[in-house]
Amino acid sequence: MMLLLFLLLAPSVQGERVMGVRKDGACVCSVDTGLWAFPVDQYESVQQQLDSCEGTLQSLNNQVQLSSARLPHIQSKVANATARLQPHQYLRYKGLYSALSLRQLSTDINQLEAHVSAVHKQLNNEHTKELTKEVGKLSRNVKQMKTTDDINLKTVKEQVRYLKNRAESCKSIPYDFRGTHQYCYKGLIRNISEPVVTKISPYGKSLISGSWGKQALGGSGGPEEEQEDSYWVQPLTNSHIYGNVLRVYPTYDNFMASTNHKDYTFAPSNTHTNAIEGPSAVLYGKGLYYHCHNSEEICRYDLTTNSIKRVKLPGTGVGVKNKFPYCYYDCRTHSDIDIEADETGLWAIYATMGNHGNIVVSRMMWDSENETLNVTQTWETRVFKKAVTNAFMVCGVLYATRFISDNREEVFYAFDTVSGREDNTLALPLEKLLKGVASLSYNPTDRRIYMYNDGYLLAYQASF
Repeated sequence: MMLLLFLLLAPSVQGERVMGVRKDGACVCSVDTGLWAFPVDQYESVQQQLDSCEGTLQSLNNQVQLSSARLPHIQSKVANATARLQPHQYLRYKGLYSALSLRQLSTDINQLEAHVSAVHKQLNNEHTKELTKEVGKLSRNVKQMKTTDDINLKTVKEQVRYLKNRAESCKSIPYDFRGTHQYCYKGLIRNISEPVVTKISPYGKSLISGSWGKQALGGSGGPEEEQEDSYWVQPLTNSHIYGNVLRVYPTYDNFMASTNHKDYTFAPSNTHTNAIEGPSAVLYGKGLYYHCHNSEEICRYDLTTNSIKRVKLPGTGVGVKNKFPYCYYDCRTHSDIDIEADETGLWAIYATMGNHGNIVVSRMMWDSENETLNVTQTWETRVFKKAVTNAFMVCGVLYATRFISDNREEVFYAFDTVSGREDNTLALPLEKLLKGVASLSYNPTDRRIYMYNDGYLLAYQASF
């Protein structure tokens, strides 16, 4: 600081040349002593500048310390935001889709084109001609997506799903079952009655999961239709998940009185590969159809021969490890796969990873001549399986329910496999006794809907 002061004052103390005169033999000089006075004003000004500089430095130092203390918190926020944005980086760098997604989409469309072409060659009608044109247009759109961002990948995927469903539906159009079932021809269900049957399960209220109903016909007109008045109950006796027994009553009166029943054991134990997993069963003709234990397969147990046949459901991530159960409000564990029967035959209701957890419906057929169970057609819906309480099939239409209260369910969604149309504006009430709905099944012989309601067995009349 002294060096700085000296430098500032230096111009005021520099020597000057003084002119003198000779007087009386001596040199006389005139000296201005004011030139050597201490520059007080300048000193005070410099001092003020120094004080101001010290204050500024102190303020900057405080800001640096505050920033250093807040820096870890800011860095944490940045890291968190970066992690959250990472999955969406492709939107910036690659538009609305990636090259891998396009290749997968192209593969799906190529398979769809081959499938539609085969259907068209077989049927060759207006529906298949129109479908062929739409698939061709979709293929051109995907090629365009490789050079432009104008088409949203999600929209195209939805078009692929819709066209797949139409291709499957085309197979059924020449043999429209609605022409042979008067009440099906009237369209969707318009009303569901209050419970017309209310009974505690013969196994008691402690077994809250299972399936029950009236034996559905095999549709063959043969021996399978002899027991059309039989009623059955299939409880899940192990952890409300697994089971291996079926109880059948020959008549409605026997069922209501819990007498004269016959028990069938279709697996050696609850954990055997042939045991049932989840509340999924339906008795159709002389066969009990259900989800095979820890698998992606459907089992058919023959009540006459005690033999079991199996078929694998199409899709990825099907029915394994409780991945996509019914779960709108009160999750029903391991209800990944649901077997149903209606006027057209057998159905499997489930979800797949490929359809993003949304419900998939597959139609099945039992080939009695070759004794094989086959999946013939598959449709994909847009309703998330874990967002519904349960579902059932009527006249080729999928109906889904949702929780309203502990004593009420509501049918809110329908998907028609013939037209491919969806309706999410339904509001058909289903009264119940307890909160949990383990299973819902429709029976085409009496047009009733059967519910396994936390140990209670309820039945409703459907009107068209």
